[in-house]
Amino acid sequence: MHDNRPTSEDRVRRFLGELLPARRHLATAELTIEAWEAPGEPVNFAEAREQVYRPIAVGDRWGRPWSTLWLHLTGTVPASWTVDEDRDVELQLDLSFTDMPGFQAEALIWTPEGETVKAINPYNQYLTLEAGQEIDLYLECAANPNVPGDWTFAPTALGDLATAGEDPIYDLTTLRLAWRSKSVWELEQDMVALNGLLHTLPEQSPRRFDILHALGRALDAADPDDLHASAGQARQELRGVLEAPANASALTVVATGHAHIDSAWLWPLRETRRKCARTFSNVCWLLERYPQLTFSCSSAQQYQWIRDEYPGLFRRIAGHVAAGRFLPVGGMWVESDTNMPGSEAMARQFLHGKKFFLEEFGVETTETWLPDSFGYSAALPQICALAGNDSFLTQKVSWNQYSTFPHHTFEWEGIDGTTQFTHFPPIDGYNGQLTAAELAYFEKNFKDKGASHIGLTPTGWGDGGGGPTREMIAAQERFADLEGAPKVEWSTARDFFDRAREEYAEPPVWNGELYLELHRGTYSSQIHGKQGNRRTEALMHDVELWSATAAHRVDGFDYPYEEIDSLWDKLLLLQFHDILPGSSIAWVHREAEHSYEHITERGEALVAAALEALGDEAGDPVAANSSSRSRHGVAPLAIGAASAPGTAPEVREADGTIRVSTADLHVEIDDRGLLTSLRAGAEGRESIAPGAGGALLQLHRDAPNAWDSWDIDEFYRHVHRDLEADGAPELSRAEDGTVRVAVTYRTREEGHLERPAEAMPSRGTGSRITLTYSVAPGATALGIDLDVDWHERKKVLKLAFPLDVRAAVMSSEIQFGHLDRPVPVNTTADFGRFETCAHRWVRVAEPDFGIALANDSSYGHDVRRVLREDDGGTTTVVRATVLRAAEFPDPSAEEGVYSLRYAIQPEAGVAAAIDLGEELNQAPRVLVRDEPLAPLAALEAVRAGQDHSARIQTLKLAEDRSGDLVVRLYESEGRRTEVELTASGARSLTVADLLERPLTEQSPLGHRAASVEGEALPLTLRPFEITTVRASF
Repeated sequence: MHDNRPTSEDRVRRFLGELLPARRHLATAELTIEAWEAPGEPVNFAEAREQVYRPIAVGDRWGRPWSTLWLHLTGTVPASWTVDEDRDVELQLDLSFTDMPGFQAEALIWTPEGETVKAINPYNQYLTLEAGQEIDLYLECAANPNVPGDWTFAPTALGDLATAGEDPIYDLTTLRLAWRSKSVWELEQDMVALNGLLHTLPEQSPRRFDILHALGRALDAADPDDLHASAGQARQELRGVLEAPANASALTVVATGHAHIDSAWLWPLRETRRKCARTFSNVCWLLERYPQLTFSCSSAQQYQWIRDEYPGLFRRIAGHVAAGRFLPVGGMWVESDTNMPGSEAMARQFLHGKKFFLEEFGVETTETWLPDSFGYSAALPQICALAGNDSFLTQKVSWNQYSTFPHHTFEWEGIDGTTQFTHFPPIDGYNGQLTAAELAYFEKNFKDKGASHIGLTPTGWGDGGGGPTREMIAAQERFADLEGAPKVEWSTARDFFDRAREEYAEPPVWNGELYLELHRGTYSSQIHGKQGNRRTEALMHDVELWSATAAHRVDGFDYPYEEIDSLWDKLLLLQFHDILPGSSIAWVHREAEHSYEHITERGEALVAAALEALGDEAGDPVAANSSSRSRHGVAPLAIGAASAPGTAPEVREADGTIRVSTADLHVEIDDRGLLTSLRAGAEGRESIAPGAGGALLQLHRDAPNAWDSWDIDEFYRHVHRDLEADGAPELSRAEDGTVRVAVTYRTREEGHLERPAEAMPSRGTGSRITLTYSVAPGATALGIDLDVDWHERKKVLKLAFPLDVRAAVMSSEIQFGHLDRPVPVNTTADFGRFETCAHRWVRVAEPDFGIALANDSSYGHDVRRVLREDDGGTTTVVRATVLRAAEFPDPSAEEGVYSLRYAIQPEAGVAAAIDLGEELNQAPRVLVRDEPLAPLAALEAVRAGQDHSARIQTLKLAEDRSGDLVVRLYESEGRRTEVELTASGARSLTVADLLERPLTEQSPLGHRAASVEGEALPLTLRPFEITTVRASF
């Protein structure tokens, strides 16, 4: 046989690309179109309907960036357009769409009665109509600009309403009625599936030849002059190859409809609400017409927006949830970042998310759904399990720069030993389209072939792209059982996990974090947001602690349940994985700062009200200690008189060196302003490497290859400058005896920063930094404050400490414990882990000597070991990432004035590191009271003379408003500990899950269930075990 495959394949290509698209419709008709542009922010339908509309024509320009244009469409479907199994009628709309769904204009169709109908998106440009229908519809068109452009990551003014411009950016390209040939459309779906499959098969595969010949016969039968009439015969020629069943060894692809909608990113929060309404309307429209389709949707916050702002749409969703087809998944308030949220905030994501789904739908999700967060904390498996989840889904680790993750299905083990059955969709994405190429990649890429034969594919366009399409539904029909491809079916995440677990009884185990070798800059971008998060987390801890204490100890004090819930909801939203990481447009981060200000204002008012209730009109000032350990003589979570501060530090100056000492701390600062000695008292071991200087400010170039606010690329380390002090260190002593040494730096040489003193610096002109050392009376740690006036471009500032320790790991605080990461670079994964996340502290150590570095503002750190040539010793350099200066997507990111606090402590164990982090982040409060107040709950070692490593993380009242006290505690040092929890006056104590329900044998961690009558509960905690106890009175 002569080989004419190239000619035959080109024939198919041209038919699908040129001939068929021009013949999809049998006729078109125009509509009457009128328009009204909202003058400012979006308005609701009722307000829009009452406006004066004026004519607009196809081809007209429309849409200032971020504006809203309302269209009113009227007309009649021509009577001659019959509707049957081969033909239908649809409205077609093109708002200047390109191939970037979610990053451009979108629209929502409304009825005159104010009900949403369906979305219009780049790949959903239609609405099916009835024969002869009288058309009276409104379209809410959002002129969202294409912020990423062509993904060059160049600075753009489009991310801020004030700078985005006033000129229209779109054309009304198409708006008409069309009489569609369903026969031609079905032929197109057949040919797209088969042609795609053909190109995934081996060159000499018999199946490939069969498909190509069948396509040729179909094209012979397809008459371009009357494709509608001949499409049926053309499809008959394809029946044989379409009915050939899948191979016996074919994998199973479980597809679930999906639309990953970032709760904010390259659009503001107000637009996310509308993106959700558009996508959910689209999904409901499809569910009502395609009974096989299922749709999985996370993020309780997004459902709440719809409930409050689109009640009719919410009722439609609730109906599909009840039918088991619109499926809440994940059980979290939002798809949050998981690296930076604190312990309680991470738990509250699940408490608030699952509570919403239970109350609104009676549904409890059991899988965690986080396809797009930037790495996953090793504390998550236990947190998920305590929330009632047993399965975990993500795909983000497939984005790794250097190493390839070895599994797609596995057990993920956290720091305490708890596991979650975990799956990475083998398409390495979450916007599945069910194309032949994608399915072939699924099969080739699936790393667990042989042991497992099933995988999940979230299917649909996200970020406002509308979710699944009718083309994806058609693709599933054709690939359900087709030779040469995996078998594709619609189902649910729960069904998938049950089947995968049953088949793969002993999957491999991955221990520790799921580190993403990408987006490492998010630990340190947009520091104002990081500070807002850290401070409001600490504030909410105090709000609940002192409100619960007042509710139990003061008659008539009402616990502010509703406002606490509202403040938590706001804080949890701000931990979304593009807000807290600092990777959104300026508009988003400006609103986040305002939200943090609101949480702070209201939270402080609630604390003040509680402490006022707990105080007395007369008495002495006393301290309210909200930390987990005694501080200045006041017990944890108690109120009492603080002990007197220690002796004021001694100061000596000689040979240009300032020496400051207390009984437990000795520091030396040289004439360059560098820390040259750090010891636990005059006789302590030296922490600073010989000949080196600590608290060294290092300025690097920071110009990653892509994803500017997200990424720090490895090569940033190649070029840096050690900043030199702009003058001699300045010594001072405060009224309380604290000794301070201030050192000033400028990032430009003298003369390069010349400007009038009153002028504001501009971006890129240089920065001024004041570093202040502080030694308080009785101090065991050295405080280091940075006050920065920051005006850089594409730079990153590091604070470096060269330490005289040979550290094998760096311990970093994460939720409910810490994670040890290797310092030596032995593997590709080690090489890719050059920037890591820690909460309030990091620690490096030898077996008998450790040094802790704590901070109050940010999360990024790096560590490396250097072999010293002069004495053969090892220097471990620990650095905190202070500030960045990325320009996309926010061209003015970071510019401004900052105050950041650090503390470093020699000879610090893990307990001391935790205490140091708490001291920086959880300041005691002062009130007037005539006698001390014992805590509502306390921990004591079970055996006299022994210590314990348990800490109380949270003390609050129960969500069900019963008045029960909820105490959340955890083992903090990575060792087994025995402890007794006492809640004075309690009738009973019961171990509960994160939703505050008693643990039972059926719970994921049911073996931890315990309950006692009385006020004391003995507990044996495994390393890093979290325990929630409910005390009833």
